[in-house]
Amino acid sequence: MLNIRWATVDDAAGVAAVHVNAWRVAYAGLIDQAVLDGQRVDARTAMWQNWIARSLVGEAPSAYGGVAHRLLVAELAGEILGWASFGGGRDDDRVQFAELAGLYVDPTSWARGVGHALMERVQQELSAAGWTEAYLWVLDGNDRAIRFYERHGWHADGGEKFGEGGSVDGLHELRYVRRL
Repeated sequence: MLNIRWATVDDAAGVAAVHVNAWRVAYAGLIDQAVLDGQRVDARTAMWQNWIARSLVGEAPSAYGGVAHRLLVAELAGEILGWASFGGGRDDDRVQFAELAGLYVDPTSWARGVGHALMERVQQELSAAGWTEAYLWVLDGNDRAIRFYERHGWHADGGEKFGEGGSVDGLHELRYVRRL
């Protein structure tokens, strides 16, 4: 049975593997292939160990500008199949809203309900924390993700970001929002 639970530091390698695998498949043709090929699970594992450790004590991950976020994982038989990170808005004009910062499922588990279960739990957690509206950023052209978000009640509000992808230059992202 699929278990949605809070991440621990011990989950970092599984989270990193999902992160790298999902990027390589979901962003093929949208992000330079050399960037995708350069993604390494060991480097992502170290990053996630730090990220999760900080989140567990209520600290913001270093790249999050002082905004604390949490991480849920979807686990089946001890294997991490997906994850979602979320918390307060990190964008200066959206601090009054919650943000779904990332939701990734390993491509081998796509269309098996893992993403849906994570999304449902994220929305429950945000509502329980008192948030009434949330936003997320999705890569323009990532039609599979856009359809997924729209099926879950999210819609584009016209917000866009260009070239603000952290380690990836030149990204074009679209903002999606929803009431909780």
